[in-house]
Amino acid sequence: MVHTVQTQENELRSLQLQKLNRLLHFVLNHNEFYKEKLAGLKLPLQSLEEMKKLPFTMKKELVDDQNNHPPYGKNHSYPLEEYVRYHQTSGTSGKPLKILDTKKSFEWWETCWLEVYRSSGVTKKDRVFFAFSFGPFIGFWAAFEGAKRLGALSISSGSQTSIERLRSMIENRATVLVCTPSYALHLAEVAEENGIDIKNGPVQKIITAGEPGASVPSTRKQIESLWGAVLYDHVGMTEMGAYGYSCSEQKGIHVNESEFIVEVINPNTLEPVEVGEKGELVLTNLGRESYPVIRYRTGDIVIRSDQQCECGNSYQFFPGGILGRADDMVIIRGINIYPSSIESIIREFKEVKEFRIVYYTENEMDQIKVEIESDSEQIVPILATKLRERVGLRIQVEKVPDNELPRFTMKLKFDTISLHVDN
Repeated sequence: MVHTVQTQENELRSLQLQKLNRLLHFVLNHNEFYKEKLAGLKLPLQSLEEMKKLPFTMKKELVDDQNNHPPYGKNHSYPLEEYVRYHQTSGTSGKPLKILDTKKSFEWWETCWLEVYRSSGVTKKDRVFFAFSFGPFIGFWAAFEGAKRLGALSISSGSQTSIERLRSMIENRATVLVCTPSYALHLAEVAEENGIDIKNGPVQKIITAGEPGASVPSTRKQIESLWGAVLYDHVGMTEMGAYGYSCSEQKGIHVNESEFIVEVINPNTLEPVEVGEKGELVLTNLGRESYPVIRYRTGDIVIRSDQQCECGNSYQFFPGGILGRADDMVIIRGINIYPSSIESIIREFKEVKEFRIVYYTENEMDQIKVEIESDSEQIVPILATKLRERVGLRIQVEKVPDNELPRFTMKLKFDTISLHVDN
């Protein structure tokens, strides 16, 4: 068994090295952005260890490239007439990136999504419902085309309202729902308000993306309880690809290592972290030569692990999935706080309908509070106590009127406000 696992590992690394050298050879001849960035690189690389010779790529570089060479920048390897798809990033962490795909590179996206569906047990017998508007966000477009390629009936919901989407799911007997975790919770809230029984409805599986909620045990438990369905996580980036997914064990995410090379580094020293330590995820996509991204610092925080998931998938496994983002982390009175850690506690309370995390300053000191919608008056002190016990910080909990907090069909946002209060 050990020999078999080692053989598989060697074959995978050999495949990755082969794909990486092919990609590097291509970009050095056809991609102006990486021609400059990788100038002087000698090929072929003899091992993946030699990747350390390659500089990291930062999102700011890609944004600056597009600002300096509008509208699409120099990190597009083909003439414009070869591209057939336009998408852009959400802009939640800065200026949106405009990204183009050729027919071949978008087919690569579809192939990556097939891995997501297979790991979630979705087959051509399923009816897949896509609860999103068909805007420039690539994730759900790729999911939609991937489902078509799988052979499953694909149901779009475009400009429909939440209530229209719920009715469409039921009328069409959709067995799989694809959306964000926060929108799955919002749909459940709308269903309850309108007397729609989703727990005994046709949806059996939910695949969520865009937020870390599906890997947060309390959030996953809440969604599964409300829907009577099994929840699966997916992670990807417009500029990188659909790189990760959860499995039947639901304990974290796997990275599709046949199409991506994984590194986990200390964001301060830029050196690899030890097994069991948290670090920043660095990825290289291997099959998207029309928009390559090499040694990309994603900003996502994961735990480096050498354990193999019990599902049998030998690809890199990150327990707990994406824990948060390096740029989402704040330090309040000396304690590192990620929004997902706050969410994991709040979602344990079914009495909370919706919440918002607010960062602010008071007397020049950074502070944090949580606003919640709930019918329970008693929940405020109970939740405040739980947050203090688990986070180690006194966090103010404030109850606000129903429907005052925003709902999102796309990525959940955390508000930051500045209050200069003098006592």
